Amino acid sequence: MARRRQLSPFNLAFLDIMFCGFGAVVLLVLLVNAQSVKSRKQQHEDLRAEVNRLEQEVTVGREYLGDLQSSLQESEDQAISIRERIARLEKERNRLVTEMSSSAEQKTARKQQVEALAAALKKMEAEQKRLAEIPKVQGSKVRRFEGEGHRQYLTGLKLGGNRVLILVDGSASMLDTSVVGVLRLRNMDPAIQKNSPKWQQVQKTVRWLVANLPVSSSFQLLVFNTGVWTMAEGKNQNWIPVTGTAAVNGILGRFRDTLPTGGTSLENAFAAAAALMPRPDNIVLLTDGLPTWGGKKPRRKSISGSQRVKFFERAIKRIPAGVPINTILFPMEGDPMAAVLYWQLAIQTRGSFFTPTSDWP
Repeated sequence: MARRRQLSPFNLAFLDIMFCGFGAVVLLVLLVNAQSVKSRKQQHEDLRAEVNRLEQEVTVGREYLGDLQSSLQESEDQAISIRERIARLEKERNRLVTEMSSSAEQKTARKQQVEALAAALKKMEAEQKRLAEIPKVQGSKVRRFEGEGHRQYLTGLKLGGNRVLILVDGSASMLDTSVVGVLRLRNMDPAIQKNSPKWQQVQKTVRWLVANLPVSSSFQLLVFNTGVWTMAEGKNQNWIPVTGTAAVNGILGRFRDTLPTGGTSLENAFAAAAALMPRPDNIVLLTDGLPTWGGKKPRRKSISGSQRVKFFERAIKRIPAGVPINTILFPMEGDPMAAVLYWQLAIQTRGSFFTPTSDWP
């Protein structure tokens, strides 16, 4: 009779350990796999959102291309019509010349008719030449502006939008890049102040911005120091189409006569921007540093650097929600935090930041 084999407690314990370890590995694999699936799902959603955004941009681009093609077709139709009229006029002129040779009595009258037709033909040819010079695809500039030597610069500024607000710092510090220069110019004749190099560069920059706005957009030009005022005629705060030549020329003319003076309240400037109806969808800010005022006159005459930073932080709370701020900074000595804070503002609002050279634009 065979002896019954006894089970060792050690073997049973070892099997328990093995099965427990295997179960732990299976559980770990399930947890890792679940986390991986969740991560892939999040990445898929992010990519889908990016695809949707790009599809919207493509749709807008196609609509704009369609408008350009329609404009091109209209120009070509006009050119065809003018060519047909020229052909008819030439035929009529030739007929009259032939009749003149056979009728001496009507020579004078026919000659006058021929001269009139020749003048009309010349006018039609000039119109045809003008249409031929129109580019096949129109650019985005509604006004012409050329810098010295016809130079062009890549600034990175974002000038798109249906309603573009140009905010210009008109405080006394815009007269010069140094404190000593500002104090000197502030006591000079107004004509000398207007012709200071820094203020003239600001004037040219505004004209460059207006010249480079999209033809379908409207704009407003607000100047601020401790207060804010518009350059539009009659203090009109409605949006001005960039294609309205007379109104735009009036705005630029009044801005040309503006004299920098006083302190700087960026808080009041952004508050005025938020009060425009409808609100702007793009703001271009021209300034030279941090504000020296808050919403009202400070109690102390001497304003420290930390106080100017606080004024700036209060001012940006007045910016209309969702509006990008594109800052053109004309640096002022003794204001080291200005570039950093305006650069951060550009990032926060999805705008841009640009410091021009002394010969721009």
